[in-house]
Amino acid sequence: MTAARTEAIQENVERPARNIDWPTVGDRQLFPSEIYGADVFDRKTMAEALPKPVFQRFCKQVQGRQQLDRPTADAIAFAVRIWAMEKGATHFTHWFQPQTGTTAEKHDSFLTLKSTISNGLEETYAIDYFSGGQLMQAEPDASSFPNGGIRSTFEARGYTVWDTLSPMFIRRGPHNTATLYIPSVFIGYNGEALDEKSVLLRSNEILSVAAVKLLNTLGDKETKRITTTLGCEQEYFLVDRAIYNLRPDLKIAGRTLLGNPPPKHQQLEDHYFGAIPSRVLACIAEAEYECARVGVPVKTRHNEVAPNQFEVAPIFEEASIAVDHNLLTMGILHQVAHRHKLKVLFHEKPFKGVNGSGKHANWSMQTDTGDNLLDPTSTPETNYRFLLFLVAILDAVYKHGGLIRSSIASASNEHRLGANEAPPAIVSAFLGAQLAEVLDAIEEGREVKPFSAPSGSTDGTKLDLKISTLPPIARDFTDRNRTSPFAFTGNKFEFRAVGSKQSPSFPVVLLNAAVAKSVDLVNEALIAIKGDKAVPSEEDILAVVRQFIVSTKLIRFEGNGYSDEWVAEAAARGLPNIKSCPEAFKQLITESSADLLVSQGVLSAAELHSRYHIQLEKYAKDLLIEGETLFGMIDTGVLPASFTYRKELADSINSQASAGVDAVPEKKLLAQLTDLSVKLQDANEHLKEVVAKVESLHGDQQGIYAGEVLTVAMEEVRKYSDALETKVADKYWPFPKYTELLL
Repeated sequence: MTAARTEAIQENVERPARNIDWPTVGDRQLFPSEIYGADVFDRKTMAEALPKPVFQRFCKQVQGRQQLDRPTADAIAFAVRIWAMEKGATHFTHWFQPQTGTTAEKHDSFLTLKSTISNGLEETYAIDYFSGGQLMQAEPDASSFPNGGIRSTFEARGYTVWDTLSPMFIRRGPHNTATLYIPSVFIGYNGEALDEKSVLLRSNEILSVAAVKLLNTLGDKETKRITTTLGCEQEYFLVDRAIYNLRPDLKIAGRTLLGNPPPKHQQLEDHYFGAIPSRVLACIAEAEYECARVGVPVKTRHNEVAPNQFEVAPIFEEASIAVDHNLLTMGILHQVAHRHKLKVLFHEKPFKGVNGSGKHANWSMQTDTGDNLLDPTSTPETNYRFLLFLVAILDAVYKHGGLIRSSIASASNEHRLGANEAPPAIVSAFLGAQLAEVLDAIEEGREVKPFSAPSGSTDGTKLDLKISTLPPIARDFTDRNRTSPFAFTGNKFEFRAVGSKQSPSFPVVLLNAAVAKSVDLVNEALIAIKGDKAVPSEEDILAVVRQFIVSTKLIRFEGNGYSDEWVAEAAARGLPNIKSCPEAFKQLITESSADLLVSQGVLSAAELHSRYHIQLEKYAKDLLIEGETLFGMIDTGVLPASFTYRKELADSINSQASAGVDAVPEKKLLAQLTDLSVKLQDANEHLKEVVAKVESLHGDQQGIYAGEVLTVAMEEVRKYSDALETKVADKYWPFPKYTELLL
């Protein structure tokens, strides 16, 4: 083992644990509910800080009934500055989500200078100041962020605009500093959406309008607004930072480009839900504390399947706030892990041979009174409102499955999809046995079969474990299907294919848009069939539901999405199996996608094409970064290690020969090393040529060639490098192995 590897492992063992003091009141620790939202300028805090008329005007603005005027903005800015400065804030920032998969911020101080003229002399003094104009709008450089050609280098002006739906909050920094964060959208000079949030807000509005129309047709005149809810189960890895720093591939590309899985990894299935290691628990607990202070409702933490893999999951929230909180959680985990000398990895597949990470997006819709539209209740066969929205969602997924597939395509997620650890690249919907029976019965015009748990082991929906000391166990009517990319899980749909590193915003945008269109179609069908009646009859509703059950039946699949049989069956059904990213990205610019997104106002034609070009360009760049990193590691690390060990073996063979000993094992190993080194060297030279070729291409050709040729060249290099890792003496191997990273 090299000295650097030894020192990193020794540092890991000897490093003292980091401790923080949980806040207390009197002789007890604060309860989580007392910490939650302590650094959030929420509606309650705002109501206490603002004059009542000002707060009422703000509420009307949030509800869409009037625009935010400058006097109201000035009053809010004054109140939030006082609140923030009393908590130690010295700066503010418009916090936004460019199309980079992460967030962006520029900090400005509350400090400003004011001058007066006294006796003919100018006197300057400092004041703290924050205006309504500064609150509502800021100006970053629009041309320096991904824009897909919408903005040229010389067209730099862009704007961030305060998102009044998402509360402001304070993030604390080093040396007791703090900054006021203002959640914002990011647009170009002409109003083009350059971020993830603005299109999400648009799609939420469009779905709300469509859903309210359908509810009105059903006779519900009270509901005025529908919101989408979202809960993101965030998976990630934690590794020691000292060891991580010795892996250029992890530092640059986010994943290991070479290395063999350890003898023991996840095959014993003993890591999932196991005891959380104390050092990791200390890190997670501190991150949860910080999340609570900024209003992120973290609910669950646990070990995931792979070694060093974990998950954090929140309570579900309104979708745009949930996206904010997911990105905020990722940022907090990154910073807190750093304090604990750990490194958090959000890459979908950082390690070969063990499970990768996803971000399961649990999506639903609710009314402005908190009523979940996807709650089937105990009798879904007569819950007609639920059935109408259910078939609309199935229609959306069936007609726009390719578009939805494009939303989760990336160079990193490509390693995970369809790898028997994540949903396949074929988009289908799982409903479960109970709902499948309900839809089948409606289609066939018969009664729903009595639905109970399997005979022999249960009594109705109660599990009988034959253990008198245990309480009765209520069992769901439907099992879960982790192989489905889009599964109904009781009162929501779980979009399981979203990548752990990406923002969940765009997948929700496309889902919202597709569902809004299909809800409109269901509503039109219902209006047509009800005729002059004030509200549709049960027969009218069932006729429409039956129509959409039949037309969407091909998208429903209740079996094993990992099986080869499903691939063949999906092809027979005509469902797209989109395996590559360039192919997936093209789904964005098909005629049907443009009709869906542009006609509804989710994206303009220019915005849609810009996103296509951004994704394709990022895909090629990601692969180029990996290729250049890999051939550098081979040239400067792996091959020199092999050459050094070959020399040692050759010297040993010569020494033994001079002593009259035939060094048979050394000769055999030397021959193997020589053969592998030559093959690796040749493969690495070919990789360099492929990288140069990719760099010379542009547009679609670059992404397609990178996906088809560069990835194959990198795998060929890795094959020989990983073989050498098993032959070269450990003391010469330059990079930490999986046994050091994962165990």
